[in-house]
Amino acid sequence: MKLCYQVATPDVAIADSVTAYQGPLEKSFSDLAKLGYQGVELMTLNPSELDWEFVKCEAEKNGLKVVLVCTGEIFGQLGLSYTNPDPENRKEAIRRSKEIIDFAAYLGANINIGRIRGQYCSELTKEQTEELAIAAFRELADYAAPKGVQIALETVTIMQTNFINTCAEGADMVDRVDRPNFRLMLDVFHLNLEEKNLFDAIRQYSPYNIHVHLADNNRRYPGQCGLDFEKIISTFKECGYDGAFTTEIFQLPSMEGAAKGAAEYLIPIMKKVYGQEEA
Repeated sequence: MKLCYQVATPDVAIADSVTAYQGPLEKSFSDLAKLGYQGVELMTLNPSELDWEFVKCEAEKNGLKVVLVCTGEIFGQLGLSYTNPDPENRKEAIRRSKEIIDFAAYLGANINIGRIRGQYCSELTKEQTEELAIAAFRELADYAAPKGVQIALETVTIMQTNFINTCAEGADMVDRVDRPNFRLMLDVFHLNLEEKNLFDAIRQYSPYNIHVHLADNNRRYPGQCGLDFEKIISTFKECGYDGAFTTEIFQLPSMEGAAKGAAEYLIPIMKKVYGQEEA
């Protein structure tokens, strides 16, 4: 088990909407390690612009494991998706995703698929959208498999996309794609909005899950609002999950404040649930 924090690489434009620590990686990694985080999830747009050896060495120097590379800002900042009606848009989304898979493989990490999957739209039927998504997911999974990279499909609230919102829809898509390295990731913020019972959803879909995002129900750092994180983390533990828990949160009141607040709240819970010896 590792408590991790999301970090934007320097190629991602700095913006208030970015749910990650931002700035020079050496400072981000150093700050987070000092707060007690054990790993990071990277948010990137153009891995080819980065010095991969520097990223890896800087993480190792700070005792941090890179657990996942996320694709969210490929959609958020560039508007690319696998189900866009424009074939060139889809092609570029897949190209960039393969580049991120290569980067993740170098770092010994996995990747996720969130908003980049796209959404249902008037230009395409639902069947066409799903066919495009399945084709893209299979192409990426087949590309990632020999590199040892797993792909985590994230269920996302309908407030952000109208495609694959619930765990049932996500699990159905995983079954249809039918690739062993194509699984689900469970984001507590989205589950709380889309599932009838957050804890039942964790239990039911735990066999599909390979990664977890944590945020309170106002998308601020855990402990700021109404979710019971000791019960949430205990439920994952009861289901046999011992992977990474990454905070994906608004950087409020500041990056430093959010990271510090999340660490101070979550680390005691993690130690209580998983035990002092876990790392």
